[in-house]
Amino acid sequence: MEYVILDGEILNRKEAKIDIEDRGYQFGDGVYEVIRVYNGTMFTRNEHLHRLIESAEKIGMKLPYTLEEMGQQLEELVEQNKLRLGTVYLQFTRGVSPRGHAFPSSNVPLTYVAYTRTVPRPASDMETGVKTITNEDIRWLRCDIKSLNLLGNLLAKQKAKEAGCFEAIGYRDDIVTEGSLSNISIVKNGKVITHPANHFILNGITRQQVLQLCHNNGIPFEEKTFTLHDLFQADEIFLTGTTVEVMPIVEVDGKAVGAGKPGSTTKRLQQLFKQEIINQCGGLE
Repeated sequence: MEYVILDGEILNRKEAKIDIEDRGYQFGDGVYEVIRVYNGTMFTRNEHLHRLIESAEKIGMKLPYTLEEMGQQLEELVEQNKLRLGTVYLQFTRGVSPRGHAFPSSNVPLTYVAYTRTVPRPASDMETGVKTITNEDIRWLRCDIKSLNLLGNLLAKQKAKEAGCFEAIGYRDDIVTEGSLSNISIVKNGKVITHPANHFILNGITRQQVLQLCHNNGIPFEEKTFTLHDLFQADEIFLTGTTVEVMPIVEVDGKAVGAGKPGSTTKRLQQLFKQEIINQCGGLE
């Protein structure tokens, strides 16, 4: 039996129903998070939930639960579903009301949903690296909000899939922003460079962890914008994300990155990140 959370209650998935006038379904009016689970433990749980609360505040939603209350509920859900390696997905929408663009009354309760999935680590891709394409970033200008409005991301990801690639690297006016589902970093002369955490990107939790690892281990890094030219001249490129960890990029638009294989800085960060998971969760599986 699979369990989910609906409005704070753990239910059999078959019993959980959402109204057709839920604003998440009709407008994408809500926010979400995806938390990685290793060894039955949520990795960087509090960081994800803190970002969820921040995203909700940015769109005028006040969540009805504290970070601690949500954390306890999700831990119970992971335990009930006996999840060892996978993800927890959770989202809040502005609730159910007759369709209209303006927000409903503040007394309309938010809709809260969470569920788990078994998801393996992408070990093979992390070993060999992945291919990518570049793609104009057509998304809205508040990418710092982890909202349900993901159509721009979906179109980019589909374009990458049709090109036989893992990811699409976005750019605005020649400035590289991020991928359809990941943050992008380059390495030049041993220094990690990644786009600043502003409105043009989502400040990824894995991104934050990697920058902290750089700081703690003497790896030079800088948060600054870089161009498509910089991307193609990089010694190494890697992407970061909740389900992809630290993923080497070995090809962009059919052109090899560096020697066409994962570079030394990327591989070092992979090992440091792997150790961080073990430190926090007690294991990888």
